[in-house]
Amino acid sequence: MTFAYQKSFDSYVVDALFDALDEPVVALGDGRVVFPDSEKEYDAHPNAGILSAVIHPTGLGVITGGDDGRVVWTSKDAGPIELAAHKGAWIDVIAVAPEGQVIAYAAAKKVHVLDLLKKESKTFTHEHSVSDLCFDPKARKLYCATYNGVVVWFARIDEKQKPQKLFWAGSHTKIAMAPSGEFVITAMQENALHGWRLKDSKDMRMGGYPAKIKSLDFFAKGKLLATSGANGAVVWPFLRPNGPMGEEASEINPLEGSMVSVVAGAAEETILSAGTEDGRVWLAELQSTHVEWIKGEKGAPITALAISGEANRILFGDEDGVVYIFEHAE
Repeated sequence: MTFAYQKSFDSYVVDALFDALDEPVVALGDGRVVFPDSEKEYDAHPNAGILSAVIHPTGLGVITGGDDGRVVWTSKDAGPIELAAHKGAWIDVIAVAPEGQVIAYAAAKKVHVLDLLKKESKTFTHEHSVSDLCFDPKARKLYCATYNGVVVWFARIDEKQKPQKLFWAGSHTKIAMAPSGEFVITAMQENALHGWRLKDSKDMRMGGYPAKIKSLDFFAKGKLLATSGANGAVVWPFLRPNGPMGEEASEINPLEGSMVSVVAGAAEETILSAGTEDGRVWLAELQSTHVEWIKGEKGAPITALAISGEANRILFGDEDGVVYIFEHAE
């Protein structure tokens, strides 16, 4: 397979993202942020490592959290700008509000919410460490995955509020909000998903996985949810008011002897890509059931994966620090 871009950075690829202009951005474990199209590279976290990354609320550049306690916005033209610093903290989770210039990031039991326009911040403290975050579509509420469920805060109200709690016993490690705002889904420490229908807090248990789920992504206008945790990509339907309740999941392109490590779907289309623990990457069109191998040879585990807004470019990277861009022929 011929790639439009292939380069080794000799550092673990933490995340691969496309911004609002479909500019690819890569965050590396040694603190660098790379813009492959322009070959620009910035040391966003000098002498430190990046732990988390997300596209800035403006859609331009990337916000990263590091093991130096810093939150940094790096854009292609301006380079790195520090947004916040917490000495001794590890910023391993970041989320941005789909609407409004608001970001949230977690360091152990504390979640900080920063309004980039008002230059105001607030801190929500939890009983247990927070492992992941997401906002609802209107940026009113912040959902914090933690031990024994999800803690829900009003994102723009002060710290004295009493949060809502969505309880389910166990450790919740990842979280995703349905684009409709009707469901929130978590990955658990055991091999299962759990979800809630938010209008009535109805529980949804989604099990049957052979391994832990480390990656989940809503795609196809929010009608489908893809996850890792199996030999193929597991896809759950969200086509009806009850979401996946009473529905069966589908497993796409299962591979004997290999597990999917990361998934990424096209926001508007039924196009899904997955990377595996043995270094391979495939692309599937679910309506036609066509599967294409983007990288068929085995290698280092795929750690990061993204599909562009136009669904014509696939950006991915591996544990050894090699970054690839695959482009569809028009």
